[in-house]
Amino acid sequence: MPLVTTASMIDAAPAGVCAFNVITLEHAEAIVLAAERTGIPVILQVSENAVRFRLGRLRPIAVAAGALAADASVPVALHLDHVTDDGLLREAADAGFGSVMYDASRAPYELNVARTRAAAEWAHGRGLWLEAELGEVGGKEGAHAPGVRTDPGEAAAFVAATGVDALAVAVGSSHAMTSREARLDHGLIAALREAVAVPLVLHGSSGVPDDELRRAVAAGMKKINIGTALNVAFTAAVDGSRHPGADPRPRLAAARDAMADAAAHLLTTVGSP
Repeated sequence: MPLVTTASMIDAAPAGVCAFNVITLEHAEAIVLAAERTGIPVILQVSENAVRFRLGRLRPIAVAAGALAADASVPVALHLDHVTDDGLLREAADAGFGSVMYDASRAPYELNVARTRAAAEWAHGRGLWLEAELGEVGGKEGAHAPGVRTDPGEAAAFVAATGVDALAVAVGSSHAMTSREARLDHGLIAALREAVAVPLVLHGSSGVPDDELRRAVAAGMKKINIGTALNVAFTAAVDGSRHPGADPRPRLAAARDAMADAAAHLLTTVGSP
């Protein structure tokens, strides 16, 4: 199936769209297996942190993810996530990505606007869809301080000033949560949906229970980012493997199966109308 873009997938989605973080080839394989099993389109996203883990090289993991996407029986899009490095941003189009999340949220508001506007202008000139972040999503140091929320009025002004195509907002989720205990501010999600014309993105979704995810999508969230949930499944499968010996393939196969099960559950939770 030909590659689709994040923009076209979100536009066509009857509910939310899951965007799963890819670290290893097994992550990408598991996500595509889950999408094919459920028949629900999906986004494969590679973060700047994952690029660093892959020795700073974007192209190898991008080529592998792109090949899996092209061979999939359901629509699969490629997205580059949490980019802070302008050099990496400029690799996105040639590496096969149709969208990028540019993250200047650690900067003061005016500098965030200026850097994001420049990134959006560059991306649009190359046919890329650009997501940005306003407010601070918990679970990371520095600007990602827990408890911060995105103001609807500021969100509307930010989108107008930058020309971004989607906005990641802080509404109560946190990155890297290993337990599903987060409670979202659904009133704030609805207010943001009214204030902002572009799709809203929920980061830190691994820590959000199923019912909260469904309510968030119903209130206006369109792109649901998920990373830690797959890593938890991966690690548990590898740690619990009963396959002795030096060959890692049985452990990796078990991890891939566990991630596919987790991804399929979340795809159905988020993507079913």
